[in-house]
Amino acid sequence: MTASFPPGFLWGAATAAYQIEGAAQEDGRTRSIWDTFSHTPGKVAGGDTGDIAVDHYHRFREDVRLMAELGLGAYRFSVSWPRVQPTGRGPAVQRGLDFYRALVDELLANGITPLLTLYHWDLPQELEAAGGWPERDTAYRFADYARLVAEALGDRVEMWTTLNEPWCSAFLGYGSGVHAPGRTDPLAALRAAHHLNLAHGLGAQALRGALPARARVAVSLNPGAVRPLTQSAEDRDAARRIDALATRVFTDPMLHGRYPADLFEDTAQITDWEFVRDFDLSVIKHPLDALGINYYTPTVVSAADDNEPPRRDGHGASAHSPWPGAERVAFHQPPGELTAMEWSVDPSGLYDLLMRFTREVPRVPLLITENGAAYEDKPDADGVVHDPERIAYVHAHLASVHRAIADGADVRGYFLWSFLDNFEWAYGYEKRFGSVHVDYTTQARTPKSSAQWYADVARSGVLPPP
Repeated sequence: MTASFPPGFLWGAATAAYQIEGAAQEDGRTRSIWDTFSHTPGKVAGGDTGDIAVDHYHRFREDVRLMAELGLGAYRFSVSWPRVQPTGRGPAVQRGLDFYRALVDELLANGITPLLTLYHWDLPQELEAAGGWPERDTAYRFADYARLVAEALGDRVEMWTTLNEPWCSAFLGYGSGVHAPGRTDPLAALRAAHHLNLAHGLGAQALRGALPARARVAVSLNPGAVRPLTQSAEDRDAARRIDALATRVFTDPMLHGRYPADLFEDTAQITDWEFVRDFDLSVIKHPLDALGINYYTPTVVSAADDNEPPRRDGHGASAHSPWPGAERVAFHQPPGELTAMEWSVDPSGLYDLLMRFTREVPRVPLLITENGAAYEDKPDADGVVHDPERIAYVHAHLASVHRAIADGADVRGYFLWSFLDNFEWAYGYEKRFGSVHVDYTTQARTPKSSAQWYADVARSGVLPPP
């Protein structure tokens, strides 16, 4: 049976600046924390960096033409903070803004709606040297940056996202250290989480002040679809702890103007949260025009066995936990199909999240701002890249989205991660999430069979039978 999506549903794909742009030292761009991290031996697989990435900075017109040929109606991209405000302070560099002006103009000329993300993890290195996200001032620097970009692109872009996955910025960047800047301090991770929340609120205020009234402001989170291994009280408490750190540390302040009381209790041995000041929560709870949800796989947890070291989650190897106050929680890999990231394929987690936020904030529209999978994609003898596993993955997740819409979720769009194979953070170029294959030697782009399949769905708005 086919499934039709609502008229006006946005069909798009997503990318991030550091993962695709390259041109790391051109036109005034300075180093971000990911430049520093990737150039530090041992931090990224294969010693890879984003110096060249997939050279989108020079090939964006070719890439936009390919988007148009594949029928994409929308494109979610991020702006490189050190490209437009190199030190994280002061005036914008017009050469950097000119790149994004040209990109947006090319998108609009091809009938593609731009969705701009202000922050996808590339903090200017100068701000990290001043303390980074654990320092309150970084949130104010972000608001200034948001205003600069809004003033430059507000006449062209109507859909704006403040942050992408602040959980990763805070807890992988400052907790486990597997992401930039590579620090391993649980207190710094919690401070970073709050200041990212504050940056979202201040940034949203700055956007409202600089953008036309028609503009829409959102945030993209990666909430956890957290499940206890068993229904024992201990396993359910482990799931509660992880839900507080994975989801409610961001959604409760942003959507409800409060922090979870149980989060404060769980982390009391680390901090008394004195860094949360009067009126912060009223700033963080800024009205949203949409909530972006990034989803890849559910999280299954249990209470750790005291006789065994706790098993870590699927976010990279580290001796340090990204879960402050929940170090004795064990993570489990469910049985069944896995992606190349060794993440389980389970679209029911996406359905559960959509229905959860439909209940929590029924008046806030939802967007799937990232969903996709990495597989071992290689061209065949004729140069064709067949990826039936990705087609099956996306089909199953779109079916969950359609089911959620039928059950009352106000889902307005779906953005496939990712449009192009690219620099996959600490995994370097080992993992391929793209619907378009990139030969990293020649930079040649080849749409995979999933790209052609997704193009058919995007053009028709109809999900065919499996």
